[in-house]
Amino acid sequence: MSSREATAKSGNARIRLLDVALRVIREKGYHATTVDELCAAAGVTKGAFFHHFKSKEDVAVQAARHWSEVTGALFASAPYHRHRDPLDRVMAYLDFRRELVAGEVAEFTCLVGTMAQETFLTNPAIRDACFESISGHAETLEADLAEAIEARGLATEMDAKSLALHTQAVLQGAFILAKGKDDAAIAIDSIAHLRRYFELLFNTRPSKEKRQ
Repeated sequence: MSSREATAKSGNARIRLLDVALRVIREKGYHATTVDELCAAAGVTKGAFFHHFKSKEDVAVQAARHWSEVTGALFASAPYHRHRDPLDRVMAYLDFRRELVAGEVAEFTCLVGTMAQETFLTNPAIRDACFESISGHAETLEADLAEAIEARGLATEMDAKSLALHTQAVLQGAFILAKGKDDAAIAIDSIAHLRRYFELLFNTRPSKEKRQ
């Protein structure tokens, strides 16, 4: 095996471990997931694990960053960006989030939200990586929200950064409820309520007479 092939194989082991961590931690939680389990699922040795990661905490921190990269690519290429009006883009973003709620609960819920709930007191490094991921995603909404707020003369009434974080607060809460009930429907309802909130906030809902 050439040095280039060895490097590629080593890199693939790291990515496999991170991909497995995204799945297993969402299914079982951080504390219930073991290094042995990650190695077995990724098909790598324990030596390979510790070649790439210092500890289970380290792989969780790196998994949070990997999550941001993977989901960031998904959202960057999503169709909601094609709308010309910034508020239409925000509404289409919420519709896209609704479309992602499919399959088993662990398949659509958030890795970093899951880990933040478990580790906010016990593992500050993981907690900080999780918040960086969540707030970083919220930042992708800020420009559209700021433009929509300015266009509708609402700049004195609301802040784009705070509103963007609020969307994530609702989504993370929706995921918690879906886990608690083991039912995706409750998350779908929460996203629908959030969409209606934005309609009311920006006064875009048709009047009762127009709806009739």
